[in-house]
Amino acid sequence: MKRFITSLCLLLIILAAAGALWWINGVSAVSGKDAAQKVFVVDRGESTRQIGLDLKNAGLIRDPWVFYLLVKLTGNDGKIQAGDFRLNSSQTPQQIIATMTKGTLDIWVTIPEGKRATEIAEILQKNLPSYDSSWEEKLATQEGYLFPDTYLFPHDTTINQVISIMENNFKAKYAQAQQTQTNKLTQADAVTLASIVEREAISPHDMQYVASTLENRLRIGMALGSDVTIEYALGKQPNGSWWKQDLTMTDLASNSPYNTRKFAGLPPTPISNPGLVALQAVLNPPASNYLYYISDSKGVLHFAQTLDEHNANIRKYGE
Repeated sequence: MKRFITSLCLLLIILAAAGALWWINGVSAVSGKDAAQKVFVVDRGESTRQIGLDLKNAGLIRDPWVFYLLVKLTGNDGKIQAGDFRLNSSQTPQQIIATMTKGTLDIWVTIPEGKRATEIAEILQKNLPSYDSSWEEKLATQEGYLFPDTYLFPHDTTINQVISIMENNFKAKYAQAQQTQTNKLTQADAVTLASIVEREAISPHDMQYVASTLENRLRIGMALGSDVTIEYALGKQPNGSWWKQDLTMTDLASNSPYNTRKFAGLPPTPISNPGLVALQAVLNPPASNYLYYISDSKGVLHFAQTLDEHNANIRKYGE
């Protein structure tokens, strides 16, 4: 029995020593001499385990499990920020964790579909410390071409960098949408039309048929009759919204060139910044004879070929 206890104690000592060596190795820097910096990216929503594996693969830590346990033990689970970090292999995992919870080189900013440039300016103002009031005017000149997406902007980014990054993304996405183009719309007309479609419809299906309906109207010289273009012209409302609800008869009778109820053809400029689905819808719309549509209380659109059918939809779904 004594021999068994002795053997058990010896085994426990060996295991404890092995565990201690494993831990000491794991919390040590990969290299005490290599201070060369590497840019390490943490994606949004990435788990602590995955971050540890990525750090190991990048040669920045010795053991991803030790890193994971350190994050848990130090109360930093969920506190590692998404973005870019400058790290080096002479840092210990503790130092790396401290760096990754204090602040990133870059900032993730999400621009939703269908926002106008002034709304994008407000989003940037809330997220980027380098924002300046002059940005709004410069962004407005690029209306329609500020592609909605999630971006990684440097802390000290300039407005020219912001516009360049967003417009380069637009060019790539527009080229993608163009691959299935079946009509002869110019890029300027396509973007303007897509900016309307983006505000008018929610689902991809409805975007396609709004595009078809509006292009049918354009083809026969019929006014587009889109209230969202009037909302764009009215600008910011007292409640802070950039899109007025419940337009009045005065609004609908305005002489603004954006009043597509009064004036046929496209408005002078895009009214929002459309996403890929809206661009694809206007470049490759389904064939239809629709000239009218109405939204129900859930935002679903109902289309009609004739005014009588449209009036029936109005009575059924309300306006």
